[in-house]
Amino acid sequence: MNTNRSQEFFAQAVSFLQRNVYRAALVGLGLGAATGARAQVGSINSAVIQQHVFNDIPGATFTGVNQYPSLILLSDQLVSAPTGFANRDVWQFSNNGTSAYQFQHNDYFQASLTLDLVGTPITPRKEGGFLFSTASNGDIQFIVDTDGHEVVQFGGISFWSFSANNGLQYNSGANITLGLTYFQDGNGKNALEFSANGINSPVFEFGPSVGSGALDIGDGSTLGGYLQVVNDPANPANGGTAIFENISISAVPEPGTLALLGLGAGALLLRRRR
Repeated sequence: MNTNRSQEFFAQAVSFLQRNVYRAALVGLGLGAATGARAQVGSINSAVIQQHVFNDIPGATFTGVNQYPSLILLSDQLVSAPTGFANRDVWQFSNNGTSAYQFQHNDYFQASLTLDLVGTPITPRKEGGFLFSTASNGDIQFIVDTDGHEVVQFGGISFWSFSANNGLQYNSGANITLGLTYFQDGNGKNALEFSANGINSPVFEFGPSVGSGALDIGDGSTLGGYLQVVNDPANPANGGTAIFENISISAVPEPGTLALLGLGAGALLLRRRR
C-alpha cells in the first residue's frame, strides 16, 4: 500500500471512530438521563399500612394484609358507635417498607390497581380507591362507593365523574381497574389523567387558575389507597373491606428525556444508513 493510500485509510479510520464515539456519548447521555428520571419512582418496592387514620369509632376491628404488589387488604368491622363519623385506613407506596415514599414535584409516574370494595351492608357509605396526598393541593381522591355506586375523582385541581360522563356504575363486590398518571403534557405543564376500566378522563393541568394555584404536586407528596367506612349506630355488624390487587407503578420520563433518547437513536439510525 503506497503512502497516500495509507494516509487516506488512516484519516477515514480516525473519522469513523470520532463519529461513533460522539454517537455513543449521545446514546449514553440519553440513557443516563432516562435512568435518572426513573430512579426515584423506580426505587418503590413495597407498601406500608396505617390503620385508623380517621379513628371516630376506636372500638372497630381492623384487619390488614400486605402482600404488595399482588394484594393489599384493608378491612374495618364493627364500625358502630353512638357518635362519630367514620374510620379510614390507608396504605401508601414505599421504597423501604417502613415509611411512605415522598414524591417530588418532578416524580412523574403511572399507577394502576384493581379494586374490589365490599360493604356489609352497602349503606351507610363504604368507599375506597386512590388517595394522592399532595404537598401543594391537598388530597386528590379517585374512588368508588357502595351506596351511590359512583366512580369519581375529586379534590386538588380536578373533578371528573365517570358515572355522569361515561355511564360507569359501581356495585359492592365488583372488580374495577383504576389508573392515575402524573406527567408533563404537550403544553409543558404538569398534569393529571385518570382511567377507569380503560376509559380515560380529560387531562387536567396544574396552574394558577385551579386548586391552590400551584404548578405541580409539590415535594413530599404521598400516594396509595384507602378504605373508609361510615359509622352506623344502629348496626353493630356494620363493616367494609377493600381488596387492592395487581398494584403497579412506573416512572414516566420527562419529554426532554424522550427527545434526548430520540436524538441518540436518530444518530445510530443515520450511522446505519451511511
